Amino acid sequence: MSAALPTSSREWHLVARPHGWPKAEDFALREAPVTAPGEGRVLVRNLHFSVDPYMRGRMNDVKSYTPPFKLDHPMEGGAVGEVIASNAEGIAVGDHVLHGLGWREYADVPAGHAVKVDPDLAPLSAYLGVLGMTGLTAYAGLFEVASFKAGDAVFVSGAAGAVGSQVGQMAKLKGASRVIGSAGSDDKVKLLVEEYGFDTAFNYKNGPVAEQLRKAAPDGIDVYFDNVGGEHLEAAISSLNVHGRATICGMIAQYNATEPTPGPRNLALVIGKRLRLQGMLVGDHTALQPQFVQEVAGWLASGELKYSETFVEGIENGFDAFLGLMRGENTGKMIVSLD
Repeated sequence: MSAALPTSSREWHLVARPHGWPKAEDFALREAPVTAPGEGRVLVRNLHFSVDPYMRGRMNDVKSYTPPFKLDHPMEGGAVGEVIASNAEGIAVGDHVLHGLGWREYADVPAGHAVKVDPDLAPLSAYLGVLGMTGLTAYAGLFEVASFKAGDAVFVSGAAGAVGSQVGQMAKLKGASRVIGSAGSDDKVKLLVEEYGFDTAFNYKNGPVAEQLRKAAPDGIDVYFDNVGGEHLEAAISSLNVHGRATICGMIAQYNATEPTPGPRNLALVIGKRLRLQGMLVGDHTALQPQFVQEVAGWLASGELKYSETFVEGIENGFDAFLGLMRGENTGKMIVSLD
């Protein structure tokens, strides 16, 4: 065990199901008592926690691939922190661990759900992004789901986000003939080309996506990595070559919609082009984890793979960070830092 423990912890609770865009009154920052961990558990002082687009879906009371957040309970999500008390073999006070109980200052975590991470290999926040679920999503979605091969032309939507920026760079590192990205600001477009090495990129707010994509990829695309859905998916279907593949990873364009959103109007093209459109969940690809960490850590060490993080300081700004993420105010991974 450890020295004196804190007596209370602030944590974010969902208090109402959002309708459309989440509002401040749907959430509450509350205090909860902190107790010593029971047998087989550890108490973690969270240093960083993740806010992610998928969390919007968990705020709805609908049956999905992961259970909804409970009302008047702390929300969950990826977090990394320092163990301050341990009642479990194999995890000591002072160890750093990755776990799933974010949105709070202190977390009482079952030892089996805490993964030790090395702060000397990479900054701790990287385990929430480029070396964590985000990076594995990019890696598995490109190489396993989309069956990427050298010479493919790749289009990524939401390309300046945590997943999209990794997809584009990984495609380049593995021999893509052309990598195109879309993003929501001219600054992000510049970042994609100058920092991340995309061949070209465009601001989807500057004109119809289909027109801009045709101009950026006159010879078509072979792989589409979809983080956005909507108009982007329709444009990609038009530009995909015969036997093209699309990984459907996210549809942030419609997460806050209150009315049913129309599907792509050109879906019939899937037949003649023999396209494959496949949804993905990162949890299906955990077998790739060792290979992913080894390869990506090498790219990070050599400087071949770059990543961005947007930090929001303080637990009291957790909701604002999530809303900023939904509005696209982040570049790369959005992280709430409690350090």
